[in-house]
Amino acid sequence: MNLPLWLYYVIGFPLLLGPLVTIHELGHYLVGRWFGVHAEAFSVGFGKEIWGFTDRRGTRWKLSALPLGGYVQFKGDMNPASIPDPEAVINATDDERAGSFHHAALWKRALIVFAGPATNILLTLAIFASFFAFYGKPVPADAEQQLAVAEFAEISPARAAGIEIGDRIVAVEGERMTDFRDVQDAIMLYPGRTLDITVERDGAEQIFAVPVRSVEMEDRFGNMSKIGLIGIASGASAFEFEPQGVVASLGLAVDHSIGIVDMMITGIGQIFTGERSVQELGGPVKIAKFSGEQLSLGGMAFINFVALISLNLAFINLLPIPALDGGHLAFYAAEAVRRKPVGPRGTEVAYRAGMALVLMLMVFVTINDLVHLPIFGN
Repeated sequence: MNLPLWLYYVIGFPLLLGPLVTIHELGHYLVGRWFGVHAEAFSVGFGKEIWGFTDRRGTRWKLSALPLGGYVQFKGDMNPASIPDPEAVINATDDERAGSFHHAALWKRALIVFAGPATNILLTLAIFASFFAFYGKPVPADAEQQLAVAEFAEISPARAAGIEIGDRIVAVEGERMTDFRDVQDAIMLYPGRTLDITVERDGAEQIFAVPVRSVEMEDRFGNMSKIGLIGIASGASAFEFEPQGVVASLGLAVDHSIGIVDMMITGIGQIFTGERSVQELGGPVKIAKFSGEQLSLGGMAFINFVALISLNLAFINLLPIPALDGGHLAFYAAEAVRRKPVGPRGTEVAYRAGMALVLMLMVFVTINDLVHLPIFGN
């Protein structure tokens, strides 16, 4: 559709976040219901209720004003973050214990909490597996030539390091390469580093220390990203698509997802070490921008972006930060080891610190997003 880009932003963000949040919270809700835990509220969004209804089980289903997440509030939760009230847990009557989340068995509580991120992971795998099943697995038409260096860029660290035309790249940092996309992925994430690149020349393998050039790239929407390049071109770029069955497609989806998570961990690590700027972190504004841009490229691009954000949502929620799902799981792990819950004082301090950290991060990434919008001159 030939629509103005701003309209894609307006449509894309709720079309992305609404279903992902709903699916995530449905994971919590369904497993909780399976284990007999009563859900008092199921909300898409935070804050003031805009619309809702109460079902026959007494659960209030609602749409709230701030569309940046959602929650399931189970019986016994002190608030939507599922923070327990230690005194209420200890002093609860038999009626209050029935259907209470915090009086369920430890393994049940852990599975209920894990069900949210797990649902997002399953959605990601389903999308990627569907792509592989429908389109097939991309394989190089000529793997030998695709890994061969055909030419150099005007500025080429690879040429300066001693790599020559005709050399075949077989490994980067000791990891074997199967096609040129593997080479690109192994280099793009490390601008500014020096990587050991193994090439095959005249039947023998040689290793060259190649400094990776840092380059700012701009896409069609004006988004800037820093990537690493060594200034080489492949001898062949054609791919063929091999048909895949359901099981093979799922296996490829798992491998692809693991690769994405590995890139996320690498990127976050580089921000902490200073190799990348904190300005590369994005929040809801940037997600809204990207969702609109991907929607403007077509349905397949948008669905692929949904899978990426779903995987990101699962990854972030599993971080061991109190108030997130991973924080709850960390407390349950401590409870399993100690054979008793963490003390009330420790629980309160940890959850308050976790909430403060999450809120500060949200404020930071939102401001970071806003100052990079065109209206501020960037």
